[in-house]
Formats: sequence, C-alpha cells, structure tokens
Amino acid sequence: MSQRGTDLNIPDFQVYAPQIRVPATYMRGGTSKGVFFNLADLPDVAQVAGPARDAFLLRVIGSPDPYGKQTDGMGGATSSTSKTVILSKSDKTDHDVDYLFGQVSIDKPFVDWSGNCGNLSAAVGSFAINSGLVDKQRVPDDGIAVVRIWQSNIGKTIIAHVPMVQGEVQETGDFELDGVTFPAAEIAVEFMDPADGEGALFPTGNLVDDLSLPTEVVASGSLKATLINAGIATIFIKAEDIGYNGTELQDAINGDVKALAMFETIRAHGAVKMGLIAHIDEAALRAHTPKVAIVAEPKEYTSSSGKTISSSMIDLNVRALSMGKLHHAMMGTAAVAIGAAAVIPGTLVYQAVGGDKRDPSSGSVCFGHPSGTLKVGCDASIQAGEWQVNKAVMSRSARVLMEGWVCVPVDDF
Repeated sequence: MSQRGTDLNIPDFQVYAPQIRVPATYMRGGTSKGVFFNLADLPDVAQVAGPARDAFLLRVIGSPDPYGKQTDGMGGATSSTSKTVILSKSDKTDHDVDYLFGQVSIDKPFVDWSGNCGNLSAAVGSFAINSGLVDKQRVPDDGIAVVRIWQSNIGKTIIAHVPMVQGEVQETGDFELDGVTFPAAEIAVEFMDPADGEGALFPTGNLVDDLSLPTEVVASGSLKATLINAGIATIFIKAEDIGYNGTELQDAINGDVKALAMFETIRAHGAVKMGLIAHIDEAALRAHTPKVAIVAEPKEYTSSSGKTISSSMIDLNVRALSMGKLHHAMMGTAAVAIGAAAVIPGTLVYQAVGGDKRDPSSGSVCFGHPSGTLKVGCDASIQAGEWQVNKAVMSRSARVLMEGWVCVPVDDF
C-alpha cells in the first residue's frame, strides 16, 4: 500500500490560519475598476492608515506579484485595474462621504496614497448611496442624486450626479464612453477647485519650464514642460520633442523598454521640480504621481478599438502614462489637468489646441486618446494675479460588477 509522503509528492496534513471574509464591492468607474470597501467593514487593524491596512489591500489585489499577473487576487495586472477605494460617512456638514483612494503597485509591496483616481470617482456616489452612507432625504426616488464627496487624498470636493429610478441607482443606459465596451447610465462628475492638495496650480510659477534631464535621456539636456497641479500633478511635454507624433497606441510605447525608462526619468525629474519629492530616487515611492503626458496638434489615427478618429473630431491628441505604462484611455484626473491647461494661455496644452485661434468663450476641450475621445469642461480665472481652476466637469459611467466578500488569509496583514 502506498504511503503519503515524498513518493507521490503528497504533502503531510498541516493546520494553517484560515481566511477571513470582508464585505466588498467590485466596481467599474469610468475606464478603471477596483475593490470598494466601507471603512466600517474593514478588519480593525485596517481601519486606520498604516502598514496593516497596506498589507491587507496588497493581499486583496494580489500584490506584489513578480509574474505581473495578480492571479492570486482581485487586480487585473494593469494600473487601471489595480485599485482600491475606502469610503466612510463624512463628518463634514457640507459633504456626504469621505473617499480615500489607494493605487496598488503590481510588482512591489507598495500602496500609493498620493493622489486621486478620477475614473473611480464616478463610482463613489453609487457605492455611497447603495451602502447607506448618504442621508436618505438627500436621495430622490426618481431623478438625480447629488452626492457631495470629500476626496481625502488631496483634500478636495467632488460632486457626483447619480441617476435614480424607483429608489435605486440607475446603472444601465445608452451613454457610451470610449475605452469601455458597453454603454451605461451617464454620471456627470464635477471636480471643484481641483488644484492638487494645497499647492499652487503651477508649482514653479511658470506656464512652461525648461526641465533639465540627463543628456543620455535627451540629447539637448532639457525639455519644455508644463507642470500643473490640477486633478493630479501632471507633466506635459510636446510629443515631437521626444520623437512621437501623439497618435501612438499602447504597444508602441509599452513594448519599448528604453522609452519607458525615458518617461520614468522625465517623471522623476519633474517631480523634483514640482516640489513633490526632494530627490529623484524618491520617485519610486511615489509611482502614482505625477503623471507624464505628451501632447500634439490634432491628427487622424485609428483607436485601439479600430475606430477612426479624424482630426476634425478633436482639439488635440494626448497620451498619458500611469504607473510606468501608457494608459489604455485617459485617467480622469489627468483629463482634469488637460482641461485646465487647455484654457490657460501659454501652456503647452493651450498651444497644442491652437491657442488664440480657438473660440475664447469655449471652456471645453475634446482630446484624442488611445481608445477614442473624451470631452472635459473647465472654468479657470485669474485671482490675485494667479490662475485658478474653479471647476472641471466630465461625464463618466459606473457599474457594480460583483457584490459580496473578498477572502484574505488572516496571517497576511
């Protein structure tokens, strides 16, 4: 008779700590998706910021994964799908819910709390209503629920306009969003005073800077750049200055190791110039921000879905990187930065949209990205001699993908 053991590679019986079940909702918001939690449902040690919370979220998403697949977790192995959200009822009298966003690194044991996710912001209102975090008297049975969101990462207000039908969040509809396969209900999202954190809109005081870089990265030793804090800290550079035309899709950049290293160097040096970090070596610990985006005048191209985007459909082309890779569409927060820079004379984005040739009354811009187009409206004004963005608005959609529990080994956090 065969025995258990090494002959058949059957392991001996051992007892390990069990998994715990934590209530969670898996949601798509805009062109991203992530795992949403009510703060009160988290394990006690994860209800406060710190290593235990980070370890819990890393295990939920399946990071760090040296294989880059996040197979043993809820992550989807891209920056757009390696995300977590924690919500709680707000103690601010003029807000309904506090929203905390965690960008989970795929291959490193790191959760970046330095910025917001604009796309998932579109799902926050729906989750808050469904979770009872919004007072019932503020939610109509039919019509639009106006959810006042406090974005805790950057200390800013977001207003989500969530459609309601017979007391339920309406998720289905005919609103189409490039980068998302199926139509859904339209959710208008307003980003109020979206300058990131307490810093200035232009942290260097300039609309265009000369960003010094190693000559092995850029032969001239510098690049023209617009460094802006709107929605999220973003570094805009001209596509042509680094050998691109602004119509590239993901494979053209994400398959080029040298190009990705160049963009990361630009990001690190830009972060120092913006005052976000003290030394370029710290950039690896702040992978979520700042973003790097290349801009170009409108040019025709074929999107990743095969749709032709003609130059007449857009005001400019933009390609942005997130967590070290070219984004498949556009980050919502970066769209805010694009909208803001597009209406402020002198920035590289303003130049790309034609600058003074545009209708000065137009406060919106439509840009091309790898998956298609996106329109964002922006209200900016000069106050006390400095530019300020009062509000940026865009339409997204959101949908619950799964509700239930996530299971996490109790010994892993």
